[in-house]
Amino acid sequence: MFKFILAAVWISVATLGAVFYSFQVSQARSRAEPIPAFFGGLDYVRSSIMSVPVVKDGRVDGYFLARLVYTVEPAKLKALSLPAEILLTDQLHSYLYGNPQIDFSNRESVDLDALRNGIRDSINARVGEKLVHEVLVEQIDYLSKDDIREHAIRRRVGPAG
Repeated sequence: MFKFILAAVWISVATLGAVFYSFQVSQARSRAEPIPAFFGGLDYVRSSIMSVPVVKDGRVDGYFLARLVYTVEPAKLKALSLPAEILLTDQLHSYLYGNPQIDFSNRESVDLDALRNGIRDSINARVGEKLVHEVLVEQIDYLSKDDIREHAIRRRVGPAG
């Protein structure tokens, strides 16, 4: 009988010790800072594919196609009075039309870092504070009118023609 009581006390002490230890570990984890995401807890706003006509000498020379991802602070994103995609798309169009020196037809002359930084800075200037931290390029293309015309002809004629 004495061994039975000693075993019961031992099991109770071991159980209480395990509960106490797990409680201490969970408290320590909750006090630690959460592991930051790639950009420290920022949200990502992914745009749909945008097509911006490139105008040269008063005529459409081609189309700039882009799908961008913007990193924004969640609190500032929620505070916007209009949807973020509308603001970002509008500002992208404004930036590209306001900078005619960007020549997409000459791929060597396009500075991708300057383009991303310019888009980010123009959005932040329009909002009046640092909303966008980084602009990431998911897809970027330039199609000239000739490329579009050739593709349309191939589609009409088909592979056998």
